[in-house]
Amino acid sequence: MFNFLQRLGRSLMLPIAVLPAAAIIVGIGNALNALKLWPVVATFFMNAGTSILDQLGVLFAVGVALGMAKKNDGAVALAAVVGFFLTTTVLSPEKLAPLLGIKSSNVNEAFTHMDNANVFVGMLIGLIAAYTYNKFSDTELPMALSFFSGKRLVPILTAFFSLFLTVALLFVWPYVYGGIVAFGKWIIDFGPIGAFLYGFFNRLLIPTGLHHALNSVFWLNIAGVDDIAKFQTGQGAVKGVTGRYMAGFFPVMMFGIPAAALAMYHTAESKQKKRVYGLMLAGAISAFFVGVTEPIEFAFMFVAPVLFVIHAFLTGLSLFIAALFHWTAGFTFSAGLIDYLLSLINPNANHPLMLLVQGVAFFIIYYVVFRIAIKVLKLNTPGRGDNLLPDPASENATTGDTPEQGKATNKYSHSASEILSGLGGKENITSLTNCATRLRMELSDNSIIDEAKIKAAGAVGVTKSGKHNTQVIIGTHVQQVADEIENQMNNQ
Repeated sequence: MFNFLQRLGRSLMLPIAVLPAAAIIVGIGNALNALKLWPVVATFFMNAGTSILDQLGVLFAVGVALGMAKKNDGAVALAAVVGFFLTTTVLSPEKLAPLLGIKSSNVNEAFTHMDNANVFVGMLIGLIAAYTYNKFSDTELPMALSFFSGKRLVPILTAFFSLFLTVALLFVWPYVYGGIVAFGKWIIDFGPIGAFLYGFFNRLLIPTGLHHALNSVFWLNIAGVDDIAKFQTGQGAVKGVTGRYMAGFFPVMMFGIPAAALAMYHTAESKQKKRVYGLMLAGAISAFFVGVTEPIEFAFMFVAPVLFVIHAFLTGLSLFIAALFHWTAGFTFSAGLIDYLLSLINPNANHPLMLLVQGVAFFIIYYVVFRIAIKVLKLNTPGRGDNLLPDPASENATTGDTPEQGKATNKYSHSASEILSGLGGKENITSLTNCATRLRMELSDNSIIDEAKIKAAGAVGVTKSGKHNTQVIIGTHVQQVADEIENQMNNQ
């Protein structure tokens, strides 16, 4: 179950990665509206951006299907689209009314949300499509039906399986919808305290990758909160309230995490400072500009877990303060500078400049608290105690010892080769995928991996779960490393 939830969390990153496009396009429309320039052009951009947000259910259906399938195959994506439209169309009020013999206005309110933006249904359909692909993509039918064998069978069976889901949702969905909305309203009723609880547990779940599941309750249209879409489109937004589950992350990601990195750099041993500098600088830049904090967080969460609990508390505190004073800003990817600048021209933002003031305060708090904790508790953060960073790989190791070898490799070749070797080689790897910053593997035996060798190759950290699941934290260039590892595995 744990591995399943990890893979599901990873799968959600694919559709989430599409959302910055919506933010940029909507931001252009908002900018033109704010400047009162070219209203027709502004409306065009607004409609274009919101059209992406209006299809979140479809995007998540495809994303989950591709992420949970054993291969990234177009057949499973097609199956997800087929299943999603079948389910949402049949359960739409327009189709249900004649089926139930009632007026459309009398159809249960839950089904009014059975549209292309329904992320919950999209995720269910994605799981069905992935299961169907994994189970039946290699199936051979009798000669008379052989045309429909293999991958062609996947969309067909997904459509039939979706019929069963449709019937189940017809009876269950009103209760599920009511329960989820009640949970969302329960958190909302806590106001700023609810924002604190969300922020605190959001960070604590980072090591497991399950924070994406918690995020979906507040950021997407699962519990009626729908913070991202409401903030970006303005539909159903309440100024000073919509965005409270996003705003508090800006002071943490843009200021708190870089301050934590600076504290770890300053407390590193003198001979280690140069090596720690490169690691911390890259992570701090990633956090500040795009809101990707995992390279820094994974640098201390396991070697100094007390710091991670402090970080989770401070994140909750940041969300509490922003919610208490109704300072709001929003994002579609993460709380970095790019999304913050787009928030400045969003009419739904409320006193967003105060988040910068809060950010400066949190920079000081993070730096002081982290530095004191590291010194007083003698924590083994990077470059201290038993957590010394190895010498970086030589230039020749990266490019090859000879010109001929250098031409056959790229700048990730050596790193990928060392990581592959540290994982026990091709024979030990059952599956290899990646999310925004991490390699995720299923290994035959994760007890034989060489963590020191993997870290020496440039990895931030290594985590294990059970006997077979391992994650290697790389950073924002993880896709290039993953591709190079796959190339080397295919060439062996």
